[in-house]
Amino acid sequence: MTIDLNEQGSHTASQTETLQPAMPQIQIPTNLKFGPFSISSQVFHMSRTHLSYSLVNLKPILPGHVLVCPVRVVPRISQLSVAETADLFNTVRVVSRTLERVYSASALNIAIQDGVDAGQSVPHVHVHIIPRQKGDYDHRGGGDQIYEAMDGVEGDVGKAFVEMQRLRDQRMNHRKEFSAGPDSDRKPRSEEEMKKEAEWLRGEMEKDREEDS
Repeated sequence: MTIDLNEQGSHTASQTETLQPAMPQIQIPTNLKFGPFSISSQVFHMSRTHLSYSLVNLKPILPGHVLVCPVRVVPRISQLSVAETADLFNTVRVVSRTLERVYSASALNIAIQDGVDAGQSVPHVHVHIIPRQKGDYDHRGGGDQIYEAMDGVEGDVGKAFVEMQRLRDQRMNHRKEFSAGPDSDRKPRSEEEMKKEAEWLRGEMEKDREEDS
């Protein structure tokens, strides 16, 4: 019997590659909170230290607009520990890289509204990351107008989460209709839509993590 050693070697290498253990996925806790809101289904990244996480946005200003938060619920940056602060901004760095890749961004807006008078609508430290492309906000008066959107009704994350909670409550009561109030041309997304985006981004984050290993 004749054995093709090249074919055998190729097959063995393929088997070895297949049998290599996959990197364990970072587990997302089921009890995560964003302020008073339960958001585990929206979370797509948890830092290795479990001090920070990132979630998809209920009312994104532009595609890919996400939030990065400390796990511990505090309203102000000054209330974070040194370890929490370092982990928060390292998580911003890691998430930003993946967002730039998957949304083909040429730049990013990275912003914090630190306190109510700065426009914070949920009393929980959160960093906005918004992927940007040239001319993507020209229809609203130019790129800098995105800060106006963040400070106005469009950026009111807290109100959007209250609306989502109302929808959850109405579903529990078997109601068929829900009126969110036409206060903005940016409507809150469905939980199913956000869950799908979170699952997709979780997979993309894992790809980048594997490349770093």
